[in-house]
Amino acid sequence: MLIAIISDIHDNLVNLEKCLNWCHQSKINNLICCGDITNLETVAYLANNFLGEVFIVSGNAEIYKEAELAKFKNINYCGELSINEFDGVNIGFCHEPEKIKKIQELSPLKLDFIFYGHTHKPWLEKKEATLIVNPGTLGGVFTAATFAVLDVEAKNLSLKILADL
Repeated sequence: MLIAIISDIHDNLVNLEKCLNWCHQSKINNLICCGDITNLETVAYLANNFLGEVFIVSGNAEIYKEAELAKFKNINYCGELSINEFDGVNIGFCHEPEKIKKIQELSPLKLDFIFYGHTHKPWLEKKEATLIVNPGTLGGVFTAATFAVLDVEAKNLSLKILADL
């Protein structure tokens, strides 16, 4: 199973389209968004152009209402943070890095990965057995547009630079 991890789209539909086209060609199964999609039109674009399941947490720049997300069948809204298991790999995700500690405290599982956004800077850090990862900003705000891809079976993580695709 392949999972794309995106964050901080900030309504950049051109970059989102390019990322989703790459995801389709690469047979990405699920998508995790670590917040700051921003408006409902961008959520709709994401829901209508990604064939798999989408898991999103709220960011600090969202202007949609949580209740509006119910109309999208493949959108799984997770609130401020989420802990999920994908084929035996335990993943937590949130928007602000300050919530990482809360994920660790709430998780009944040993987490393999924690993903977050907000800073717009790709980052990878290992704390004990957990990789803590920021996929960067898909919107390309302040830094180059990037996202991450996790091969769940191999537990292999890679960073994709949108301009290189």
